[in-house]
Amino acid sequence: MIFVNETTVRVRYAETDQMGFVYYGNYAQYYEVGRVSAMRELGISYKEMEEKGIIMPLASMSTKFIKPAHYDDLLTIKTYVREMPKVRMIFDYEIYNPNGELINVGETVLVFLDPIRMKPCGAPSWFMDIINEKLPEHFEK
Repeated sequence: MIFVNETTVRVRYAETDQMGFVYYGNYAQYYEVGRVSAMRELGISYKEMEEKGIIMPLASMSTKFIKPAHYDDLLTIKTYVREMPKVRMIFDYEIYNPNGELINVGETVLVFLDPIRMKPCGAPSWFMDIINEKLPEHFEK
């Protein structure tokens, strides 16, 4: 089972290149918009995580460009969590243009990290309590 969050972002002029397409490097920011929205829907903010002593740096990112996005497009970002977090949390993304066409897919892998020791750690118990409370129908325990 999976959890999915949907949010939107409007393409700003500064995010486009000379061809009028969204510059490829901006998709990482769109993924972040989707990821932050998904975490908030789960009841967790990155600020709260950092205050509780956990950071989540990006370990890897992949992306596939299907069609270009353009200035002033209202993009829909669907963010998926397909498996329970452990030491890593994997987010998958689909980005759609205003016509509902899939234009980009991607994945980011974040790692739970103890900021003092700078070492990976498991997802904290308080985090997993929130996940289990919010998503019992989405994931097998």
